[in-house]
Amino acid sequence: MKEELSTLEVSFNKLLETLLNKKAGDEAFTVKLSSERSQFTRFNHAKVRQTGCVADGWIELTLMADQRSSSRQFPFTGYWEKDWQRAYQALQELRNELPLLPIDTYLVLPSGNNTSREVHHSNLLAPEAVVPTILAEVAELDFTGIYAGGIVIKGYGDSSGQKHWFVTDTFTLDYSLFISSGQAVKGTCAGSNWNAESYLAKISEAKKQIKLLSHPAKELSRGQYKTYFAPAAVADLLSMLSWGAVSEADIQQGNSALAVLSRQEKQLSPKFSLKENFQLGLVPRFNELGEMAAPELPIIEQGILVNSLVSSRTAKEYQKTANGANSSESLRTPEVSLGSLRFEQILPSLDTGLYVSNLHYLNWSDRPTGRITGMTRYACFWVENGEIIAPIENLRFDESLYRFWGENLVDLTNFQEFIPEVGTYDSRQLGGSLVPGMLINDFTYTL
Repeated sequence: MKEELSTLEVSFNKLLETLLNKKAGDEAFTVKLSSERSQFTRFNHAKVRQTGCVADGWIELTLMADQRSSSRQFPFTGYWEKDWQRAYQALQELRNELPLLPIDTYLVLPSGNNTSREVHHSNLLAPEAVVPTILAEVAELDFTGIYAGGIVIKGYGDSSGQKHWFVTDTFTLDYSLFISSGQAVKGTCAGSNWNAESYLAKISEAKKQIKLLSHPAKELSRGQYKTYFAPAAVADLLSMLSWGAVSEADIQQGNSALAVLSRQEKQLSPKFSLKENFQLGLVPRFNELGEMAAPELPIIEQGILVNSLVSSRTAKEYQKTANGANSSESLRTPEVSLGSLRFEQILPSLDTGLYVSNLHYLNWSDRPTGRITGMTRYACFWVENGEIIAPIENLRFDESLYRFWGENLVDLTNFQEFIPEVGTYDSRQLGGSLVPGMLINDFTYTL
């Protein structure tokens, strides 16, 4: 594998050098690489339903001239002759296309001399050990899920001489344990090192929840309930901030859920802090223009918005200072700060209310006021006097982040969990959220 990685890097660098030599004087370009060598194994009813290895890669070439830009995407094999043939064809097509396109007033050309090279090593399960290791603990259960593991490569180069190379070797295991009623317990394992003890602990906890799910479900009326959100549910809520909240462009255009926070008309709880933490090494620090984000960027500190995510395009349009954000100005490696709630205190502190493990179908119901709607899902329970009594039917909720991360935030746990991105459309997604659980007063359920 080391030899193959070296071949890919050499071919990518040679492609960049040749494009620099072929570039016309008034042209600028960027080259983005995404490649992977992954093993995928799909499970159903604790049996292997599909397994195999994928070697994939593509390059996106963007050409810019006369305030116009256009892109082409083509396969990247690591074989120089094939890759250059496709790249040169794309270059010619883009040159013919650019004069036909409208002028882009806020087009940002690549600049600077940033370079980086990160190669993260790991200790994953050997391919032949994946199936026996995972299934050994769940053979008697209705276990469904997908394991995806291996090397992911992200590369970047441009006409200004910037060049980045990022390699990481990771895995994700996204699974559910079903019972005959259709109820399920959902879980994930992820990282750069397989931890047998951690996996066993997760499955052991899931088995306990399965027993609880076998009890008759409790029907609840609409209203406000004290609620504990497990880290996976917190990560779901946090993901909404990437969709019209932390983006400076959305703030400027009046579309942001954090607009009143940015105007300091409101603030969140002093217990809530959020930052981008690239020091975790889970995703590249460079963006689509080769710009490097700071190792850490505080976004909300003790309830106050201190930074939004500002791309170079937004900075140009609104006379702001860019901070290495990607073009969508979304969170890439978010971390929510710890609280003081210990694991063994969760149920006693909740006392009577809802224990919510997972959410789904989230959407803004009223973005300007930060209202989010969604539903509970998978292993959610009714708790009385600090004891889990019964599972609940799925509930719809509609609540403002200014309440659940504001005056109604009781506490956050003193431990965090890494909730990975598990998407595999086009390619394996990198990164995830590092989040604690949280205890909330009077969370609104609409049924």
